[in-house]
Amino acid sequence: MSSESVQGGTAAESGETEELAQHEAQRFMGVFADFQDPSREWRRLFSELLGTFFLVLVAAGGGVMGQAFPNTISRTAAVVAPGLMVLAIILFMGKVSGAHLNPAVSIAFAARGDFPWRRVPAYIVVQLVGACLAAWFVQAVINESASYGANYPAHGYTSFEAFLMETVLTLGLVSVILGTASGAQNLGVFGALGVGGYIALAGLWGSPISGASMNPARSFGPDLVSADFTGYWVYVAGPLLGAVLAVGFAYILRGRGGDLAALAAAQGELPHPARHSDQA
Repeated sequence: MSSESVQGGTAAESGETEELAQHEAQRFMGVFADFQDPSREWRRLFSELLGTFFLVLVAAGGGVMGQAFPNTISRTAAVVAPGLMVLAIILFMGKVSGAHLNPAVSIAFAARGDFPWRRVPAYIVVQLVGACLAAWFVQAVINESASYGANYPAHGYTSFEAFLMETVLTLGLVSVILGTASGAQNLGVFGALGVGGYIALAGLWGSPISGASMNPARSFGPDLVSADFTGYWVYVAGPLLGAVLAVGFAYILRGRGGDLAALAAAQGELPHPARHSDQA
């Protein structure tokens, strides 16, 4: 093979790579244009409400169901189920809202520069509403108090020890989320496997002490419905501190945020009707 042929092949490959990069950049610009369209915000907020509803339905429902039907729901099943549910939610609605499902995640994405701060309050509100609706549904249908699906520090452990556990577990969770959303390690749909798998693993290991909530909304719903906020500060302060630490670690590992892949992962990607019609 001649050197001219090699050089020609290299130039062609370089041209294809550049064209692909331009195509991806244009696609991401379209995503961001959609995200700035206020008429589409309600879809993203409904997505977060629905997703958090299903997450808490399973996360809190495991404890409530175990109380209603003793010896049928093991701890293993109760902590693995939320991981599987999050995996499914990310796959079916991740591109609508980013599938945050957790105030700590929304705050982490914003602190990382992948999500606008002005949208964080609305995301948190609908996450809390979705969690409350799920806890109310579980209590009403199963006829057991939602408190059985709530998170409390285990007997024999202090609130501070539970707080440390929630901090470390959330640090790992948010690190996985930020890492699989980054441009350097963008895993696409496999990011759902990483996040869902981590939630199951953290629950298997850490739930006996703190419940492995890692999510202020997940704990808020059952606490509000059962009117028992004992130790709730643990499930706000721990996840928030863990999220902040994860943002700091992400900066150390990968530098500044805001790359195109991370922005798309955090904000979601709704297909624009006009562009869809043109493509059809």
